[in-house]
Amino acid sequence: MAKRFELTKSFIAEIKGVIKSKDAAQLTTLIEPLHAADIAEIYYELSKEEAKFLYLLLDAETASDALAELDEDEREEFLEFLPSDVIAHQFIDNMDTDDAADVIGDLSEEKQQEVLLHIDDVEHSGDILDLLAYDEDTAGGLMAKEMVVVNENWTILTCLKELGKQADEVDEVYYVYVVDDDEKFKGIVSLKKMVTTHKSTRVNNIVETDVIPVTTSTSAVEVSQIMEKYDLVALPVVDSIGRLLGRITIDDIVDVIREEAERDYQLASGLSEDVEYSDALFRLSRARLPWLFIGLVGGILGSMVLTGFEESFANHPEMVFFLPLIAAMGGNVGIQSSAIIVQ
Repeated sequence: MAKRFELTKSFIAEIKGVIKSKDAAQLTTLIEPLHAADIAEIYYELSKEEAKFLYLLLDAETASDALAELDEDEREEFLEFLPSDVIAHQFIDNMDTDDAADVIGDLSEEKQQEVLLHIDDVEHSGDILDLLAYDEDTAGGLMAKEMVVVNENWTILTCLKELGKQADEVDEVYYVYVVDDDEKFKGIVSLKKMVTTHKSTRVNNIVETDVIPVTTSTSAVEVSQIMEKYDLVALPVVDSIGRLLGRITIDDIVDVIREEAERDYQLASGLSEDVEYSDALFRLSRARLPWLFIGLVGGILGSMVLTGFEESFANHPEMVFFLPLIAAMGGNVGIQSSAIIVQ
């Protein structure tokens, strides 16, 4: 069983030293056993020049996977540092269309066009361009074009042959999607059923039609709720007339759920906009100002109310000791109420 990677200061120092000496062979030996997520973790400890040397040394598939693991802001900053042809050939060529669209979508419009023009596979660049047209918070923006699709009139034998051809382009085959002659979605067939069914059987005899697809305009939050409710690992996406366009997989939905949880946490914390721990102090302060200002106004109003009871305080000075208790309880009630509302 492989040991879990732990990033240490000594390992980072060793990586930096090898990069400084331009020892490509030694650096390859150090990073070859690492997962793409571990390489992405190393990135945050390197300068842009050091990261460039590291990422261009990786094989294209590992490099694209490691790039996809980076935070959006860091990834955008790193890509602006690289030439468009390097981005296309080292990263985008080996990415699934959904990941590629996310990466290219972070770039300026001018650089987007440059990268797309450098992609050798015209069909791949066309699929990416199609996905860029959708809002990133919709099913269209989440879906990938890579999937295994068969016609309902084919035999199982034909499907198995086609599966061997199409599976090369798909990292994970969860279901085989079934369409009619007009490319309209009809249902799914599990791999198990396809393998155990007689080879001369037609697909329309074993297709599962109870799968309800989502349209490209369905919100990302609604997609996550559907997949969570029905315990799905993949969900088909169709256009307004029912033609199959792509699929959304569970790894994309996990990202949506995490982002929603972070947004709810920030709302409960009194933040008015999405921020990261690495953001500038001004941005972090600005996110808290609206609610702090509301709290200030509330405090001023409370003080004005108290001025109407000056005579009572003068006659009963012991009442002043309860003011901090009342203020603290008011704050606690406010925090609990906001948490319940957000939940």
